Amino acid sequence: MTRLSQALTAKACWAQRWVPVALVFVILLLLSACAEQTWANDEAVQAARYHHGGAPELTLVTIMNYTTGRGDHTALFINATERVLFDPAGSWALANIPERNDVHFGMTPAIGASFYASHVRPSHFAVVQRLAVAPDVAEMAQALALQTGPVPPARCASATSRLLQQLPGLESIRSSYFPHVVMQGFATLPGVVTYELHHDSTEFQAEILAVQRPI
Repeated sequence: MTRLSQALTAKACWAQRWVPVALVFVILLLLSACAEQTWANDEAVQAARYHHGGAPELTLVTIMNYTTGRGDHTALFINATERVLFDPAGSWALANIPERNDVHFGMTPAIGASFYASHVRPSHFAVVQRLAVAPDVAEMAQALALQTGPVPPARCASATSRLLQQLPGLESIRSSYFPHVVMQGFATLPGVVTYELHHDSTEFQAEILAVQRPI
């Protein structure tokens, strides 16, 4: 049994706790006005563009909490004619990496490794789900990501799931505010290959590069 399975099993009781639905939506509504516009200029974006090679691909990343067994963040690497990261409502950023409303350009393996390393730590691990897709699906995903942001706080899973369910072949993805629910839905798609990244792995540095290797 993987650590993911153990965490989900051990903490399944969280779902039995009652959280006032109205309060949750009131909070989300208040947060919705807090999304910050970021739009890098054309020169910066053009200079950063990176062609990754390999098959067009979607990589869903879910940051899982060891303690709760729940997902705390959702992000999506998109490998189309260029490789970008859709990090809705995310806090990760590098000064030399241009961003347009939650879409980060220039996602080389080294830059991608920075994203993974900033999230995988003693309290959290990453579930990485890779799916090869048709070229037009990858291009559509990138276009939708650019249209979606900036995403308000606490809506990373919602924004990502709504993007995914618009793509041909991914219509079965259920919209959810919970990252682990989106992760579980994505796992049911044919062809998905899943990996886990843990901070205490002796091969961690090699693994964060391996999960980015072109397929």
